[in-house]
Amino acid sequence: MIGITKLYCGTATAGDVLRYGRDSGKMPAHLLQYSADKKPVVVWNMTRRCNLRCVHCYSDSENKEYGGELTGQEALQMIADFAEFGVPVLLFSGGEPLMREDLFELGAFAVKCGIRPVISTNGTLITPKVAKRIKETGFGYVGISLDGIGEVNDQFRGVTGAFNAAMRGFETCVEVGQKVGLRLTMTRRNYKGLGAIFDFIEEEKIPRACFYHLVYAGRGSDMVKDDLTYDQSRKAVDLIIDRTMDFHRRKLEKDILTVDNHCDGPYLYMRMLREKSERAEEVMQLLEWNGGNSSGIGIGCVDNCGGVHADQFWQDYAFGSVRERKFSEIWTDTSDPIMAGLKNRKPLLNGRCAETNCRWIGVCNGNFRSRAIAVYGDTWAQDPACYLTDEEIEG
Repeated sequence: MIGITKLYCGTATAGDVLRYGRDSGKMPAHLLQYSADKKPVVVWNMTRRCNLRCVHCYSDSENKEYGGELTGQEALQMIADFAEFGVPVLLFSGGEPLMREDLFELGAFAVKCGIRPVISTNGTLITPKVAKRIKETGFGYVGISLDGIGEVNDQFRGVTGAFNAAMRGFETCVEVGQKVGLRLTMTRRNYKGLGAIFDFIEEEKIPRACFYHLVYAGRGSDMVKDDLTYDQSRKAVDLIIDRTMDFHRRKLEKDILTVDNHCDGPYLYMRMLREKSERAEEVMQLLEWNGGNSSGIGIGCVDNCGGVHADQFWQDYAFGSVRERKFSEIWTDTSDPIMAGLKNRKPLLNGRCAETNCRWIGVCNGNFRSRAIAVYGDTWAQDPACYLTDEEIEG
């Protein structure tokens, strides 16, 4: 994640991070990405079932029963291990997590264990009653996926009326005081509507928004040609930066982030250098502490059947199952060459990363492995979504 508000607008500083000694056990959630002793934020796809059929769904979910999913008891044991290991945040995802009846019981248990639980949802099932229960359970945040306004979103979701239902989800969360945010995946189908999304964020009083770069996984595997061109990516990130600063100047408290493409960090830094920002070098320090892509390090995934993955998009490769070994044991076992490589990948990277002696490896960490595999069939190839020019990256 690249925190545009934190970095460009200065709502997070190096001093804020150093105040906690970069100790993840002491740091508040919004600064965890800058910790020195990263423990993984875990995405748990607690069910594969979903009431929608999104065109870019990385888990290729449908509204049907999927066999072999972790039971409630197995989930409780897993969460207890997360807590003992020091997992700071557990993201309940899917499919659609609100279709699993024990979501609230498991969320409450996470709270009891000292883990911050959050929900990733399409928002269509959030009634006033559900929103109240989310709040009472102690979920720290609800991220609602919205990929456009009106029919644009419905086309992504594969269901007419999904936008209106998600709107009600946002509204009911705001009404009960539940922190809620918007999650949007940028493609050629919707990037021209980013301005309207920022208007929507302001009108609906949404405090947080994450703009995701497309990852080619699941049904999204067929969407490589739908990804933004390099020029479109740059224009989209510039628009996000501009509108974020507009919010900040007007004292509208919004936390805006870009996700899943760590070349956004160097791009932001180079822009700040061109603008002669006095904060540019502090931003570079924060980017270095962030460390770039964290798959297999600071982000992990457990699928609905217990398989452990480097991130939620890379579900065709599992390091083991929580049914057979504890997550903590799997995560720290570097006998698997992929796990070992992810934890020290810089010497393994090839393509433009190595050929240009890329000067941003320390703040990018090679970017997304899932995209490299999808396009080149090589775990350590360059990320094809890196939109920086050779001149910008040459060391």
